[in-house]
Parts: sequence; C-alpha cells; structure tokens
Amino acid sequence: MRVLDKIIDSGIVAVIRGATPDKIMPVVQALYEGGVTTLEITVETPKVLTLIEQVKDAFDDRVVVGAGTVLDPETARAAIMAGASFIFSPTVHPETIRLTKRYGVISIPGALTPTEILTAYEHGADVVKVFPANVVGPRYLQDIHGPLPHIPLMPTGGIDLSNAAAYIRAGAVAVGVGGSLVSFKEEVSEAYLSRLTETARKFTEAVKQARS
Repeated sequence: MRVLDKIIDSGIVAVIRGATPDKIMPVVQALYEGGVTTLEITVETPKVLTLIEQVKDAFDDRVVVGAGTVLDPETARAAIMAGASFIFSPTVHPETIRLTKRYGVISIPGALTPTEILTAYEHGADVVKVFPANVVGPRYLQDIHGPLPHIPLMPTGGIDLSNAAAYIRAGAVAVGVGGSLVSFKEEVSEAYLSRLTETARKFTEAVKQARS
C-alpha cells in the first residue's frame, strides 16, 4: 500500500509534540495498539531527527512517521533523510513542497482560505491541511468541497472525540489530532499508556463509523 493510501486508510494522524527519546517508543506502541498508525513528530521538538529514526527503525512499515511544523526546505530534507515519509507544514511554502516532492515524499502543507488551499494543491500538495480547523468547523470543509471537490483535505487544530467524526462526514480524508490524543504534560506511566491506547481506539472507531 502506498504511503498516502496508508495515511488516508488510518484516518487519524497523531501529532506528537514535545516527545523525548526515552518516551517516544512506549507512546508509539500504545498508539499502534489502539489502531493509530500515522504519526507526525513536530520539528521544534529537541532531537526530532533521532525520534524519527527511532520510530522508523523499530516499526518500519507498520507505522507511517513524518515531520510536522516544517517551515523550510532545509528542514524538510533533513527530516526526509532521517526517514520521514511525509512533511506537514503550517503554511503554504512552495519551495518546501517542491523539495518534498523532489524526494518522492508526501507533502501536506497547511492552508485555510480557498485561495491558499488551491495554491497549495497547484504547487504539488498531496493533501492540504486545513489549519486551524477549529476556527471554521466541519461545515467549512463541506463548503470548500463544493467548488474544490478534487482536493483532499485534512483538518488539524482543535480536533477531539466530540468532532472528529463530523469532520470525516464533511469530507475530510483524515484528521490531525494533537493534545486531545497525545500529551506529555503528565508522566508516561503504565496507566497513561493504557488510557492512550483506549483513546486511540475511540478515535479510530469514530472515523470508522463516520465513514460507514
């Protein structure tokens, strides 16, 4: 299965921010056990390239790992060399999209307005991240798909268990989920990991039911 197909099939992209080398593996394992198999590790995280390499080496094709909050082509290339299978950006940066596609990697830039969304797609984006989604809500995606039905959209920002299904029903190919799924504000204990797996299951089930 192609990387893009895996991301869409998963339906959930876990946005991991603030991880450390000693905590990343148990968190990824807990997500995997809950059915979340696509992970975005944000590049402002210290030692992010090491984290990407760790996950890639340990899980190989079982998990799709990419880099998030990528602002420039230099960072995109470094992440790709570390094993990132996709590049998430918060904005439309044509040079970053171009570099990403040059290496055959999935490009998912962030946009909000119809003009930004179309511009991202015209520059080669595989999927456009609608960000921040909580500002506009699920109905916005439905309205965007009226004139732009061919552009795959992935809302990110403010996605939780109360609205993930609504975004999928509105036409999202997947949703990006941050703090409502993975948070390092509490100790990564056995109890936390157990709750994380259960929350991941709830998200994947919500997507499955919305698609059916």
